[in-house]
Amino acid sequence: MALSLAVSPCPNDTFVFHALVHGLIPGAAAVDLTFADVDVTNTAAERGEFDLVKVSYAALPWLLDTYELLPCGGALGRGCGPLVLTRDGHDGDLTSATVAVPGDRTTAYLLFRLWAQGNAPKRIEVVPFDQIMPGVADGTYDAGLVIHEARFTYQRYGLSALADLGEWWESDTGLPIPLGAILARKGAVDPQEAAEWIRTSVSMAWANPAASREFVLAHAAELEPAVVDQHIALYVNEFTLDLGKDGLAAANVLLSRAAEIGISPAVRL
Repeated sequence: MALSLAVSPCPNDTFVFHALVHGLIPGAAAVDLTFADVDVTNTAAERGEFDLVKVSYAALPWLLDTYELLPCGGALGRGCGPLVLTRDGHDGDLTSATVAVPGDRTTAYLLFRLWAQGNAPKRIEVVPFDQIMPGVADGTYDAGLVIHEARFTYQRYGLSALADLGEWWESDTGLPIPLGAILARKGAVDPQEAAEWIRTSVSMAWANPAASREFVLAHAAELEPAVVDQHIALYVNEFTLDLGKDGLAAANVLLSRAAEIGISPAVRL
């Protein structure tokens, strides 16, 4: 029976999981793939819907009874944090603003809440991330919290970056920013085996990028190839292969800070 896997259709995920999804790894289980935005997978994982699933690090306190964190396959790094965007000329005061965010248990939103203490917005709206920049541009929202490839395209909408939350996080902690995690459902898959499959899939993607190109571009249809390449280069890095000491420390600092101000239950990875 195939294992169920849920990841985003973003280029970093399709690049990383191409070999595993396409049965190219000897001895690996067959995989039944579902594409979903992270706000969807965060919620689905609470119901235990997938055997392997990409979620936000911010969602882990609600998921670790059912899932185990894998030390690979996720999205961490430097210079890759979410941005707070406004229309040109905005004064930066968010206290009377409506801010669009990509999910209420995303790492992006958790970072925003940590950063915005003392400048908390009047209203938050959860919006699919591809609708955030157009909504800020047309005045539906005063500001927007964006992730992924929006880092490379927001100027096209006449928007300005009020804050780079990755830069803020790194200057404050010295650690990489923990964005997306891969979890294995307890009792459904051996976590050590799954980690080896994923590491092999990452290594194969790096060794032969052309092999996954058609698959990656097919699910990033609205992105130019150059933007796809930027996206992969930024989000697929040494932490994708192994969280390591710094990656694990980053996740623990993020979650401990959230617990300290009452945003989430306390956990230790």
